[in-house]
Amino acid sequence: MPNNIIYQGAEAILTKTTYHNLPAVQKQRIPKSYRIKEIDTPLITYRTKEEAKLIIEARSAGVPVPLIYDIDQKNGILLLEYLSGPRIKDILNNLENSVLETICQKIGKNIAMLHNHDLIHGDITTSNMIYQDTQIFFIDFGLGSKTTELEAKGVDLHVLMEAFESTHSQKTHCFSWVMDGYRTHYTGKSKAVEQKIHEIVKRGRYR
Repeated sequence: MPNNIIYQGAEAILTKTTYHNLPAVQKQRIPKSYRIKEIDTPLITYRTKEEAKLIIEARSAGVPVPLIYDIDQKNGILLLEYLSGPRIKDILNNLENSVLETICQKIGKNIAMLHNHDLIHGDITTSNMIYQDTQIFFIDFGLGSKTTELEAKGVDLHVLMEAFESTHSQKTHCFSWVMDGYRTHYTGKSKAVEQKIHEIVKRGRYR
């Protein structure tokens, strides 16, 4: 893998680059060979545009996200601010509880601010959070959406709960701190969202 490639997944390639001498990240969606071009190209254009809109709306909602420097919708490219801080995934297991509690409550606050504006991240894991300048930046809104549905908000939080259980099995108590932050800042009925999480957990058990 070339040195400038940060990550290569099924949906996109992230490459470190520059924008007017500023460090930047280029996110390019990967064309799918199993889809005909007449379908694939408009789909890539649409998803690129939608992700950019979600990032912009998240910033307007007060959630720390990378700046968008440029967009090439046709080729499925987003040029984003490079965040030099570590992923939460890489540091969480080694933090003291006092620091952890503060970080987790900030995570909960950020999720609440997204949900207050009906913004769904779609893949809230500790891999998609960067810790920089005491802030928690949310990245990768590629699976995100905008909806008023309570189910989507419950799923958003349930994905993070599962991430704690699988990736941070010694720190599963952290999710309760996330919910503390969420309850404090969510302007809707947080109990209704929590009930959705419980329902999703039960559905998973009985599959």
